[in-house]
Amino acid sequence: MHMRDSITEDSIARDAAGLDSQSPQAEQAQMIDRLQRALAESENLRKRVQRTAEDDRRFAISTFAVRMLMVADNLRRTLEQVGEGSTTPAQSVLIAGVRATERILTDALEKSGVHRIDALGTRFDPNLHEAIMEIHDSDMASGHVAAVLEDGYMIHDRLLRPSRVSISKA
Repeated sequence: MHMRDSITEDSIARDAAGLDSQSPQAEQAQMIDRLQRALAESENLRKRVQRTAEDDRRFAISTFAVRMLMVADNLRRTLEQVGEGSTTPAQSVLIAGVRATERILTDALEKSGVHRIDALGTRFDPNLHEAIMEIHDSDMASGHVAAVLEDGYMIHDRLLRPSRVSISKA
């Protein structure tokens, strides 16, 4: 039994004991007040449970999405290493398959509410970015993201993974 429950039960017992000395109108007003409070508490509980269930539904894939981001990172790194150099026809087919796989994975993540954080050139935000190093860059204002080492992602309105970035220093 929660402390709140015992307080409510104690106050109800005291109220019941004192009901005989009150007028019927006072008793009725008191009962209506208690009923209204109980209804309000019940409604607040229902809304809180509904919000929790909605959050659970929206963010249920978070752990899975973080694991899939590792796959997306590796596909992107693979494509960055290949570049646009001369390739054989067999290599071209393989590269096209990796690009298609990356595109399908990105699309699936976006449909699930996961989106990339556009960090490059923005002001450093410790809520979205993880600073890995500072670099001297006279072309960029101090305290801005000069390079993105690893993309960060949000799921709906929550941070899934921070962007790992280099910060400009004047």
